Amino acid sequence: MAGKFAFIDYVILFAYLLFILYIGIAVAKKEMKGKEFFKGDGTIPWWVTSVSLFATLLSPISFLSLAGNSYAGTWELWVAQLGLFIAVPAAIYFFLPVYRKLNLDTAYEYLERRFDKRMRILGSLLFIVYQIGRMSIIMYLPAIALAAVTGINTVVIILFMGVIATIYSSFGGLKSVLWTDFIQGVVLIGGGLFALIVLLFSINGGLGEVISVGTSDQKFFSDVAIFDANLVNNSLFIIFLGAGFSTLFSYISSQDMVQRYLSTDDLKEMNKMTYLNGFLSLGTATLFFLIGTSLYVFYLQKGGVLPTGKSDLIFANFIVSELPAGVSGLLIAGLFAAGQSTLSTGLNSVATSWTLDIQKVLRKDMSDEKSTKMARTVSAVVGIFSIAFAIVLAYSDVGSAYSWFNGLMGLALGIIGGTFTLGIMTKKANSKGAMLGFIATTAVAIYISYFTDITLWAYSVINLVASIVFGYGFSLLFAKKDEEEDGEEGLTFFDYNKSTL
Repeated sequence: MAGKFAFIDYVILFAYLLFILYIGIAVAKKEMKGKEFFKGDGTIPWWVTSVSLFATLLSPISFLSLAGNSYAGTWELWVAQLGLFIAVPAAIYFFLPVYRKLNLDTAYEYLERRFDKRMRILGSLLFIVYQIGRMSIIMYLPAIALAAVTGINTVVIILFMGVIATIYSSFGGLKSVLWTDFIQGVVLIGGGLFALIVLLFSINGGLGEVISVGTSDQKFFSDVAIFDANLVNNSLFIIFLGAGFSTLFSYISSQDMVQRYLSTDDLKEMNKMTYLNGFLSLGTATLFFLIGTSLYVFYLQKGGVLPTGKSDLIFANFIVSELPAGVSGLLIAGLFAAGQSTLSTGLNSVATSWTLDIQKVLRKDMSDEKSTKMARTVSAVVGIFSIAFAIVLAYSDVGSAYSWFNGLMGLALGIIGGTFTLGIMTKKANSKGAMLGFIATTAVAIYISYFTDITLWAYSVINLVASIVFGYGFSLLFAKKDEEEDGEEGLTFFDYNKSTL
């Protein structure tokens, strides 16, 4: 076994990254402009898009944080993955039929058609802020791990990751991003499976011993309450509920996810994307939690003191110190590239949202050439900001990156997702009510985030309730008698059902 990152590992790492760069440029075949740049050219198979959905949501956070959580603690956060049983059916039944019927160009176009252009711009701006934070975490996590196990400077890794992702995302648009995401997703799953197999063969007793030791040492079941009537306290139920709504909000209101649905106008393909993504997400999360518990048993059997330090680094350290030279390089390359794929997704979605939701709304005469050129410029600028923030994070103590990210997700996407839910699930919501509800919910979100000790998992639930209560209440208060008759048809779930009876 190799004890450090060997020369062959460096060769494999850089060869793999250059291969991804080549694929990202080659699959486009031609320069993408206009809708082809933003939505693809209609030739991307649904299963490629579905794996891209999966890779976008999990990426290096799965590779490191999930394994780290189960190694250092329990499977408590695995319950969050069960939230998919809320998110997948709700997205398929209530939201995707409306999106398909409206043939949207972006997620936030819905807010303009349902309410007004101000809501579209607000939703887009909040998503952009959220996405910059998310992209920074996606760069920060693998960069810290790679620096620790390879000796390469953290800042150099972040810069290198950002430059490559920016090149292929700006060149080929969504099509390049989807195909490179597909490769990253396959590598992510394959690398995880290979690492688990090596682990189980290295443990005396294999899987049975992992289950036995994990059960006796209480590595599976946590002491967190299953249910607490006070929903702002931590419990397995609020983790399940909060994660379910957070994932749903990501499916229905986050441009990077909705953009993939909009690459097709076939509702059956949209549904298949969602089902496969749910299966991959739950299966892969279980895989990495099992890796974490297996690492715990592996190091117990080796004797001596268990490795300590940042739990996010445990899996990466195992890859480099225990796996053969060459194999280590491939798995670390998968970790590096997984973060890179999510970064490219973020850059493309932010560029799309800024260009189509803000600039094109304000300047309706933008040509395809101008909009595509602007999107590429935005990708570069946002990439620089995200890289800078990632470098700041690298020298900060943000605790568990997975929990930090879920808190951010619940705060930002909860406000946007609540507004989408208000629009699709109520018929009487109007533009003034939605705007005032948006402002009130933002105030609530800031308050619970910075001035209370409420569990992070409750954020999405609180934001959803606040959006519905405030938005609907203000809508009724400022309702106009002729508003329903004047509004566009087919903008709510109820309109969709009525039109299909």
